[in-house]
This record gives sequence, C-alpha cells and structure tokens, in this order.
Amino acid sequence: MRRRTFGIAAAALAATVAIGPGVSWAQEAKKVTIGVSIPAADHGWTAGVVFHAERVAKLLMAEHKGLNVIVKTSADPASQANAVQDLAVQGIDALVILPTDPDQLVSAIQQVKDDGKFVALVDRAPSVNDNTIRDLYVAGNNPALGEVAGQYIAKTTPDAEVVIIRGLPIPIDQQRQDGFDKGIEGSKVKILDRQYGNWSRDDAFRVMQDYLTKYPKIDVVWCQDDDMAVGVMEAISQANRTDIKYVVGGAGSKDMIKKVMDGDKMMPVDVLYPPAMVATAMQLTAGGFYDQVPVSGNYILDATLVTKDNAKDFYFPDSPF
Repeated sequence: MRRRTFGIAAAALAATVAIGPGVSWAQEAKKVTIGVSIPAADHGWTAGVVFHAERVAKLLMAEHKGLNVIVKTSADPASQANAVQDLAVQGIDALVILPTDPDQLVSAIQQVKDDGKFVALVDRAPSVNDNTIRDLYVAGNNPALGEVAGQYIAKTTPDAEVVIIRGLPIPIDQQRQDGFDKGIEGSKVKILDRQYGNWSRDDAFRVMQDYLTKYPKIDVVWCQDDDMAVGVMEAISQANRTDIKYVVGGAGSKDMIKKVMDGDKMMPVDVLYPPAMVATAMQLTAGGFYDQVPVSGNYILDATLVTKDNAKDFYFPDSPF
C-alpha cells in the first residue's frame, strides 16, 4: 500500500545512510555509480516514476559521498536500449531499470548483467524473469491489482455487466487481467468487452466512447490505470449516461484518491500501484553497496484497496501523480 511503500522506502534510505560498527567512513565514500533507466513521463504514473527517481537520486548522493546516480528517461524501447548502452559506457556499477517494454529490452539488460554489474528490475518484467537477467526485482503486485478490483466488483455488484479497458499488450497487463478473472470467479459478473487503452486518458476516452455506442447498458467499468479513468469518466459525462454505477481504476493518483475521500459515487474505491517503487529499488541497490548486506530476490509491494475509510492514509497532495 502507498503508506507502507513510502515507509519502506524511508526505512531503506535510513539503512543506507547509517554508519554502523561494520561500515567505515572510507567505505561510505567509496566510488559507486548507479544508472537509472526509466520511461519518459508520458502519463501520470510515469510522471510519478520520474519524480521519485530524480528526488531519491539527489537524496542518495547527498548521503553517500562517493555515490553518483545517473537518471535517464526514454520515450520508447529503442531509445531506452540506447540509454542503457550509454550508461554502460559511462562505467556504471549497477543498473536500476523500469523498461518501457521488457521483452524488447532483454538484450540490453542482459549485456549489463553479463558484464558482472548489479541489475535491479522494476515493475515490468520480461517473459523470463529470474536471476539470469537481474539480481533484484521490485514491483507492485500486478495479479493482485486485478484480483482486488474483481473481488470488489463481484461483492458490491454481483450481477454487474462490466467493460474493461486494458493497458498495453505486455506481460503485466496479462497478469492484471488474469487476476481480475480470478477475482470474479464464481460470480455472475459478465464481461461485455476488453480493449486496450494504452494507459492513456485520450485512448481510454475513445475506447469508452466506443463502448457507450455499442452497449446500451453498462454497470461497471474497470480500467487498470487512474489516467485512463479520467478519460473514461469524461466520456461517460459527455454521453450523459446514468446506467453506469461506478468506475474502478488503479495506481492511487492523488486526484482519484481525493474522489474516494470525498465519497464520489463514480469512484468509490481505488487500487494502489505506487510509482515510488523505483525509489525503493534505488535505495535497496545503494544499500547493497554501502551497508554490506545482501540485496537480491523479489520485493513485491501490496495492492491495497483504497476506500473512503482509509483514503486519507494514501493522499499526498504534493505528488505530481
């Protein structure tokens, strides 16, 4: 959940800056370069990723005298592959990467790993996601994001006719879809349609317009992303449709959390998928170099259902997302 994510991040940061009996000042000042490769801010969630990556890069370099963190943003897989190669040429000791499209970035990531560098993979994993491609995997719980949404709809509106707006055709989208199907399993919830909205409010707006034309009755809309939910609700508003009971989004943007806090009937809940996970990966990676602690394996964050009762715990008005 978001508060837990920020708390974990803070705890990780505290660990990296602590100089205990086993950590000397000389070790603290040793030269380490961490390259961070992330998507450009093409929608709200990735804007949050960029914000937290740049914020924590500054914090980590201030705390560790010898640490250099280089953050590069990329608009597509080809430019990101080039960015990873550029980072490798600069002599990085570790790579923290949130891929635009993981399967298209496998070769670039594998080269860094094969060169003996530490690799932390964030969020979007390739089809093969094990220690042959990375040392550390930090992500939200993609199957749970879908399952939590599905369970809420099945419990709240057990006979609902639902339209779904998917993200992009990449593995985490399928994980979310599989989780949603599991969440509604055994219920009478009926799926009318599933189309890609590309995690874009404009694309989701167009998909929702299509749904509204095709289906005279829709009970609930599930979309994986709060940016898409903005487009969905605008399309519903413009069409003056009153049959749609509510929309369930995902990620925990401040605008959607505020709607939940305020008791907006069209946005009664949200499911968390925090962009600050990239900061957690950066802090854990730095900790592996400066704290003499092993950092490896999977680090999976919760997909918490945000309701009116707990929304205030996840509302961060100063966040860009």
